[in-house]
Amino acid sequence: MKVTIENIKGLNKDLKVLIDKETMNSYMDEKYEEIKGTVNLKGFRPGKVPREVLKRQFGKAIFGEVLDKVLKETSTKALEENKIKPAGQPKLDLKTYGEDKELEYVLSITELPKVDIKSLESIKFDQYSVKIDDSETDKRIKDIAKNQPSFKEASPDTKAKEGDLVALDYKATIDGKEFKGNEGKNTQLTLGKDLFLKGFDKQLNGVKKNDEKIVEAILPENFPEKELVNKKALFNCKILNVKNPEEVKIDDDFAKNLGAKDLNDLKSLISKQINDEYKNSLNQLAKNQILKEIEKINVDEIPENLIEEEIKILSQGMPEDEAKKNKAKFTKTAKTRIKTGLILNAFGEQNKVDVSEQEIQAEVQKQLRMMPGQEKMVMDFYQKNPSAVASLRGTVYEEKIINLIKEKAKPSKKEISKVEAEKILKEAHNHDHDHNHGEDKKTKTKTASEKKPSTKATKSKPETKKVSKK
Repeated sequence: MKVTIENIKGLNKDLKVLIDKETMNSYMDEKYEEIKGTVNLKGFRPGKVPREVLKRQFGKAIFGEVLDKVLKETSTKALEENKIKPAGQPKLDLKTYGEDKELEYVLSITELPKVDIKSLESIKFDQYSVKIDDSETDKRIKDIAKNQPSFKEASPDTKAKEGDLVALDYKATIDGKEFKGNEGKNTQLTLGKDLFLKGFDKQLNGVKKNDEKIVEAILPENFPEKELVNKKALFNCKILNVKNPEEVKIDDDFAKNLGAKDLNDLKSLISKQINDEYKNSLNQLAKNQILKEIEKINVDEIPENLIEEEIKILSQGMPEDEAKKNKAKFTKTAKTRIKTGLILNAFGEQNKVDVSEQEIQAEVQKQLRMMPGQEKMVMDFYQKNPSAVASLRGTVYEEKIINLIKEKAKPSKKEISKVEAEKILKEAHNHDHDHNHGEDKKTKTKTASEKKPSTKATKSKPETKKVSKK
């Protein structure tokens, strides 16, 4: 294979590739040998069909397959040997081809620009840790205790009030008739929470142990017997007991019931929990700072084809006149996104950042935890949409790169209070809102996809995508 680089204009260049006749013939010989044993033709034993006969019958199809294979293999090799990374899909133009002929074609390429990433290690960002006061921890534990009250049975003449726990048996009817699911035994209701049927527990205010009470309620939309939805039912209730809430004692036993070793251990766990709640938001703030610093790094030339494709994505679904009106703004955004993606990709490649299948699965599991009850739908989505998995891979890849930059860069470490953390996050939110009104607040970094060229002698559309590792 002979490769000549021609017509160099900035990032644009042509690769002229020549495959000699002998090499092409060896590819053809290999293919004829491959199919000889699989072809059954009348008058010939299996595997004994002469090449001339195969050529007459299948010559064009065989050459087409060989040509496709040679173009894929040699174009990839030509790019790799010359250390060229194309920005999008190259255009392939066949010049000379045919059986028992040499193959000559031209790859017209827009190359990804070289990126200087040395300055990434001098990037500055704020690395916060939040100091949680004991008072904050104590307040959180008291809130937990309030939501986990203990109850003590009241005297038989005690009237139930809001906050009390009422135990009852009931039997319900609609228009005097019983129905499936109309009975309940030892049903526990905390008055005031309205968790059973809307307005049900309010009607139990004032009941005492052994009282009988008729309660009216409308059966809800999610009632299993669909024909009874929104029907008014009468509940004949027998009050079993009334229990008053009592103050929960916050001690070692309380802590153990929550899974901690003792009260001190619970305080440590709660303190860490509060800290983690702020950590994610502050880490996102640090990431945004890093991305803003990356935007300042100079990239000599950004491929026009990538800019145009990104503009198409930004203006997708927009009327043509509106898209034209916003082209200048979209062009600026496109350049920023592409430049950021190029820089992150270059840093990731230099540091051999990769994404394992285990990491992809971990990210999928995270998605499942965020959508309880919809796990099957989420799994089906990823199984049926390879592009969604690729996007997920891109997200993980980007996060790994950002974390690596954090390790190598120079953070300004600051310990702040919970109040200060809230103030910083609020100011950052307001700043983002002021500067991103009408646009996506999340910066989506984009880069060129490195794809094998098409075997068609036509111009193919390049792709832009989230930073991803192939």
